[in-house]
Amino acid sequence: MLEPGQALTRLAERLRAEDTPISPHVVETAEEPVFGLLAAAGPRAASAPAEYALVVESVREGYLLHYGESRLLRGHDEDLALLAGDYLYALGIEGLAELGDSEAVAVLADLIARCAQLHAEEREDEVPALWRVSAASVGGEHLEA
Repeated sequence: MLEPGQALTRLAERLRAEDTPISPHVVETAEEPVFGLLAAAGPRAASAPAEYALVVESVREGYLLHYGESRLLRGHDEDLALLAGDYLYALGIEGLAELGDSEAVAVLADLIARCAQLHAEEREDEVPALWRVSAASVGGEHLEA
């Protein structure tokens, strides 16, 4: 049985197996999929918690490739990081669409847009709380920022 705590391992395996320009740069990580676990714990995710964790961590990895340090890729250039980040955003959104969860798709799409806006406005200090609230919302929980 798939476990939500395996989200980053599953994502790394998928990226490595796809035989894309990203594949040679995939590394293992010991980090925990914190936001994926938060989403997986919610009532909306009860029927597929591992899948909800995977989609949230895909989007998180996309975000980190755009604005931070990747947990799963090393030795890549900036151009590949941006393209890989976009790909991982799409992978996460696609995963939710396959689950038929249009409400969660909207939450993640809004999260991606708001993060871009906050970085453009140099308000990065607001991003962690936004991630926490959004990940919980994907799972069906409603937290205060």
